[in-house]
Formats: sequence, C-alpha cells, structure tokens
Amino acid sequence: MNELNITLEYVNPAMLWGAQNEHFEVFKKQFPKLKIVARGNEVKVLGDEQEIASFKTQFDKVVSHIERYNNLTSNDVESILGSPREIGAVNRKNGEKVASGAGSEPIVFGPNGIVVKARTANQRRMVESILQNDILFAIGPAGTGKTYTAVALAVRALRNKEVRRIILTRPAVEAGENLGFLPGDLKEKVDPYLRPLYDALDDMIPAEKLKVFLENRTIEVAPLAFMRGRTLDNCFVILDEAQNTTDMQMKMFLTRMGPTAKFIVTGDVTQIDLPKKQQSGLPTALRLLEDIEGIDIIHLSGGDVVRHKLVKRILAAYGDI
Repeated sequence: MNELNITLEYVNPAMLWGAQNEHFEVFKKQFPKLKIVARGNEVKVLGDEQEIASFKTQFDKVVSHIERYNNLTSNDVESILGSPREIGAVNRKNGEKVASGAGSEPIVFGPNGIVVKARTANQRRMVESILQNDILFAIGPAGTGKTYTAVALAVRALRNKEVRRIILTRPAVEAGENLGFLPGDLKEKVDPYLRPLYDALDDMIPAEKLKVFLENRTIEVAPLAFMRGRTLDNCFVILDEAQNTTDMQMKMFLTRMGPTAKFIVTGDVTQIDLPKKQQSGLPTALRLLEDIEGIDIIHLSGGDVVRHKLVKRILAAYGDI
C-alpha cells in the first residue's frame, strides 16, 4: 500500500476541511478507495498509487483556490472535484470527454472583488461550447446557474469587443405580454419580469457603468414581444425562461439572428407557466434543432445547483412533480 504525507504550511485546516468537516466528507466520497487521515496540519493518504496521484492533483487545486481567494465553500469544493458521475462526462454531440477540473478560470471579474467563473462541469461545458457554436441551449432546473453563466459569457464578449451590444429578453408570461393594465411607464411595467437579469448584471458590471450601458442601449433588457421585426446582429442575445415561449415565439426569436450574433437560450422544461392549451416552444426547438451544426444543447441537472446546498435536496425530493 502506498502512502502520501502532506504538511499544510499556508492554509488554515479549518477552512480547508470546512465546518463540521463537510469538505473533508466530499473528499472521502470522491476518493472512496483511499484512506484519508487529517490531524492538524498533517494529511496522510493511503491506497493505490494511481488513486493517490489523482487525489494529490485535485487536493492541490483546492489548496490553490484557498491561496488565491482566501475562501472555500462546499460549492467550490464540489466544483473543483466534480462528482463521481461528472468525471469523464461525455459530450452528447461529439463524444469528447470533459475533464471535471478543466476550464475553471474566471469568466469575468465584477465589482467589489466578485469573481464569476463556471463552477460545475456543465457550466464549464457552456463556456467551451459558446466558443464553437453560435446558438447554445442551456436546459436545467432552477439554481443550476444557466442564466448567470450565460450573462457572464455575454459580458465577457462585450468587454473583449467581440460584440457591440448585449440583449437580454424574457417572455412576460404572467401578464400575457399585454402589460397595459399594470401601473407606471413601460420600464416599470416590465422590470419585475426581467429583474433576475438585472441582478446578474449587477454582479458583473459597476453600477455607474451599467447605468450608462442601459441608457445608451449597449445593454438592452426587454420582453420577448419587443424582438419582433428586428435583425439582431453584432450582439450577444440571451433568451431566458424559454419554456414560456410558444412555438411561434421561439421561431420568431431564433430567426432574428444576424450574421455575427451569438444566441443563448435558457429554460426549464419542468416549469412551464403557459396556459394549459398552449404548447411550449422549447421542447419543439430542442427536438427540431438537435442535430444542426453550430447549435449545441447542454442539459444541466440537480448536480449543477449552485445555490444553497439544500436546493439540491429540495429538487431531489420533488422529483418529477
């Protein structure tokens, strides 16, 4: 049996292993064939040589994260280590394996020291996919970071001058896209439905600059109905909550695409809020467009949830309800 001994010189063991050793338990689940013993600043690992080598690689990544950010959450640990079912995950379209520890460099740096990066294997696939495809569908339940990651990719493209504008849109289903009866001007009528998009932008762009971008329409946040008749070119466009589009709305949106645009469509096919007699355009689009070159579809799952750890358990408890 092989043995690895590690001395922690610059990392606080309490931060490394987490409250009540919750991070330590993640390591044990990730490497069930190894015996891992931690006492103070000393770590001893016993087991197969190859398994130990893999542990050392992942352990060093976690330590590097602490040294860089002086912080470590359970989500960070799971993101760096992945999960047993994510390791060697196969890309649905091209059969390539995606390394669970790859591609975790920051997407954008926000104000007040906020670092936005892909935190799960499927979020990293989103980052890689948009470089190769002009339309990306990111499908998954609430809390998987699909919209947040999409907005980060759009902000990065704007900062890198790859596009001139960002357009964020959602169907205002609750009001049937007929917002006239609501009080206030147009912005006040539609903002409640678009608030999650503003929240993501707040994390990535300083408030004063964001205000300027919104005023000069470098960044546009608008309901889906306002996309009709337009050609969206030289811009990064995100359609959020796409499960609440009809077939005709989805077709309308996708055919707005100009020659130099990037589109990301996000949605959750289990949370359709349309009236019962209306069919969601998202499942239809996924079925019709699945094999078209230049379009990729990534399915996120409960394992990608990056909200409170209880959200994963809640999703599992509800199952298919």
